[in-house]
Amino acid sequence: MASAEFWYEFASTYSYPAALRVAALADQRGVSLIWRPFLLGPIFMAQGWRDSPFNVYPAKGRYMWRDLERTCGAMGVPLKRPEPFPQPSLLAARVALTLEGDERSDFSRRVFLAEFGQGLPIGDRASLGALLAACGVDPTEAFDRAESAANKALLKAECARAAEIGVVGAPCVVTEDGEVFWGNDRLEQGLDWAAGAGLRRNS
Repeated sequence: MASAEFWYEFASTYSYPAALRVAALADQRGVSLIWRPFLLGPIFMAQGWRDSPFNVYPAKGRYMWRDLERTCGAMGVPLKRPEPFPQPSLLAARVALTLEGDERSDFSRRVFLAEFGQGLPIGDRASLGALLAACGVDPTEAFDRAESAANKALLKAECARAAEIGVVGAPCVVTEDGEVFWGNDRLEQGLDWAAGAGLRRNS
């Protein structure tokens, strides 16, 4: 079975609609999806940015929010800008890394819906604890695992891996043969490529 990685950042606006639709798109193509949370901060800092480029470049930010309104409207999903933007996403990323399979994808979608669907903060234990409980995950155990030295090191390694394979933003689909497809509007193309690569490998 073909597989692909879905790299996403909880503070990323376009990761929100992507996270809500990528699983169905992958299922339609027979592609097994691996959810890979990471942080954009190190990638931005390597380019000299200490903030979201949507804040660094106001015109780009204005366009992005209007574009996201159109995108979410077409999907029929809510959009409410969280304040501040971007939200601190470190703890959410650490928590997501401790989860596997459906628990990780379920938790991740709930974080995005709370953050960009309701405009809620995602940087504190109370907010994330409620989302974990809704997923059937014990919050105390999840936070203990998330804040362990091993898990913190794992997230750093994931961020380094993202830079190494050419992830330049979020969301990205990365295929087994190393192709990177950046953006919510490239999900279909990336997953089509992943499915085709799988067929070529098995032929």
